[in-house]
Amino acid sequence: MGMKERLQTGELYLPNDDDIMKLQTECLERLYEFNATRPGEGEKRRALLREMFAELGVNCYIEPPLHANWAGRHAHFGDGVYANFNLTLVDDTDIYVGAHTMLGPNVVLAAGSHPILPELREKGMQFNMPVRIGENCWLGAGVIVLPGVTIGDRSVIGAGSVVTKDIPADVVAAGNPCRVLRTIGERDRTFYFKDKRIDWADIASMEE
Repeated sequence: MGMKERLQTGELYLPNDDDIMKLQTECLERLYEFNATRPGEGEKRRALLREMFAELGVNCYIEPPLHANWAGRHAHFGDGVYANFNLTLVDDTDIYVGAHTMLGPNVVLAAGSHPILPELREKGMQFNMPVRIGENCWLGAGVIVLPGVTIGDRSVIGAGSVVTKDIPADVVAAGNPCRVLRTIGERDRTFYFKDKRIDWADIASMEE
């Protein structure tokens, strides 16, 4: 098995392999072009993202600058995903982000890692484990998601959290390490922030 194939298997490999570096550089050239676009070049941005990403749903918006080891080559985004400034994808293997998920500024989704044993790190060894973010999640500013982690549908991750283990669906979780604080429930249908009430009639009028 070649080094390039090992990116997707979870096995140790050398990321400075010539074939890997050649392909990765080609991807990063497109990322450079995306980050150099002007604010009014929305269609150019969308076209570049469609070339760069493994999968990109409709109505996705990624605010430059985007940082990604492979320019999104192993990133799979569903419909309506929004990512604010400075999204970092350590996308040496697959990263899945479900439809209508929102990623705050400076979020890091890291699918690549390095072994603990110093002798292996001296050799430049790396391994990759997929990251999976469910549908309609919200990751606040500065959230870091580590390799192999899955976050369930509709969950909210508080700003600054470091997600080291799987998080179930329909919860609010936060902290370092990130842990579940509570489930999302009926109170969230009444209040959107502290004592601020949701005006459902107003919401309906905005959607007309």
